[in-house]
Amino acid sequence: MSKQRPWTRREFLRSTSAGIALLPPTLLAGPAEQPGQAKSGYAPHFFTKAEWSFINAAVDRLIPADDSGPGGVEAGVPEFLDRQLDSPYGYGAFAYMHGPFLPDLPPQLGYQLSYAPRELYRLGIAAADTTCRQLHGRSFFELETPQQEAYLSQLERGAVQLAGPPARAFFEQLLGNVREGYFADPIYGGNRHNGAWKMIGFPGARADFTDWINQPGKLYPYGPVSIAGRSEG
Repeated sequence: MSKQRPWTRREFLRSTSAGIALLPPTLLAGPAEQPGQAKSGYAPHFFTKAEWSFINAAVDRLIPADDSGPGGVEAGVPEFLDRQLDSPYGYGAFAYMHGPFLPDLPPQLGYQLSYAPRELYRLGIAAADTTCRQLHGRSFFELETPQQEAYLSQLERGAVQLAGPPARAFFEQLLGNVREGYFADPIYGGNRHNGAWKMIGFPGARADFTDWINQPGKLYPYGPVSIAGRSEG
C-alpha cells in the first residue's frame, strides 16, 4: 500500500470552505462595503500599526499565495479582520460572555474565556509579539518566513506561554477568522475579486439557478457573483 501524500494547507482550505462560504452575514459581521469602494490602501480602524504588521504577516503565512489561488493578504483578509473586530461581533454581541469561565474544560464544550474577540486579538497579539521578541530578538513580522511558520506552529500547539490569553485559544480564533475572511462575500472586505470562490468553483450569490437544477454533473460555466452583484468583487 503506497504512503498517502500529506495535505497541503491549500487543499485543507478547499476541504473546509463550503460551510464558511455559506455563513450568514450576521455571523461574519463587519461594515458592508459599498459598490465601487476602493480596495487598495486600506487604513485599519481597529488594529494599531504594530498589530496591523503582525496580522498581515500571520495571514500571509496561514494562507500563502500559490498557483492555485490568491494568498490571504492578496485576498484582503486583514481588511476583513479589521472590519469584523470593529463591529458588534468584535464586542462579543453574538456570544454568551457571562461567567463562570472554566478554561480547563474540554474544547468540545466551547469557548471558555472572558475575552470578547477584539480583546482576545488585542491582548493575544501583544503577548505573542512580546514572547516572539524574547525568543528571537525581533517582532513577528520581522522574522524570516521559516521562523514565522515555526512560531505560529508553537502558538497552535500551545508550546509557548503567553502573558495573557492562552496561545492555543488566540491561534484558533485567528485561524478561524482568517478562513472566514478568505471565503466570505467580498462586501465584507475579504475574498477580493471573488478569488477564493473561483478557486473552489463556488457560484456565490447568483439570483437564479433554475436552468441548472436538472443538469446534475454538468460543469457550471459562470463565475461567482457577490451579494453586491459584481462578478469581480
